[in-house]
Amino acid sequence: MKKLHLLILTLLFSPVVCAGQPVVPKETIHLFDGKSLDSFYTWLVDFHKEDPHRVFSVVDQIDGAPAIRISGEYLGGLTTREEYADYRLVVEFRWGEVTWGKRKNAARDSGILLHGNGPDGCYMDKNFNGPWMRSIEFQIIEGGVGDMLVLGGYEKDGSVIPTSLASSVRQDRDGEDVWDPNGNQKVFRDGRINWFGRAVDWSDTLGFRGAQDLDSSHGQWTRLEAICRGDSMTFLVNGTPVNQARGLSLSTGKILLQSEGAEIYFRRIDLDPLP
Repeated sequence: MKKLHLLILTLLFSPVVCAGQPVVPKETIHLFDGKSLDSFYTWLVDFHKEDPHRVFSVVDQIDGAPAIRISGEYLGGLTTREEYADYRLVVEFRWGEVTWGKRKNAARDSGILLHGNGPDGCYMDKNFNGPWMRSIEFQIIEGGVGDMLVLGGYEKDGSVIPTSLASSVRQDRDGEDVWDPNGNQKVFRDGRINWFGRAVDWSDTLGFRGAQDLDSSHGQWTRLEAICRGDSMTFLVNGTPVNQARGLSLSTGKILLQSEGAEIYFRRIDLDPLP
């Protein structure tokens, strides 16, 4: 009987998840344990779940602590094995020095995909050899850290499942949508919502930095937060809210760290429970 009581207590207080159900954090979940990539699997164009060129690895020391290194050499991502819902994601990142291929002299580019759904590689490729999946992107790009991108994707039957959300926006000088809490509500089924301070003269050049950029200087660590509550999502950069959406068609899913042409490091990837 004592063993039965212990088993019941273990089941009650362990983060047990039924098959097909997303994990809702009850305490902080450390997706990176400082040693391994065990919480993730890899996905790369052409290589799929193989990583022969070590695009994704753990380095023992960078600025005094271990971190995940993503080389950026091939398009793809580091994807969580579990799906998650209702959480505050806290990530710390910094850029490396290496850039690759067509983006060698372009703005360093990466991102975090949230509420990833559908088959791996379903974004923009009905043969499922694309780099990502249907999701909402927290963009990490020089000059645009905090942009929100809407990514749709194919299903196995060949149908396209769009992603949709609504946000309050204004149009800048060039007619691009910029998040503005006092702006007009607009529904998005694709495209990008610029963070509120994105430079109107942004250019896709290596090292670009806008006058209002909130991410830390090159070589320094930047703290990103994504608050995902039901069908709403809020992005923060170094503590400042920069973008927000509601009415998301996706409210649960996987989390993916992009490989997109630039070396990048992540040293903290935590999911905190919502208050």
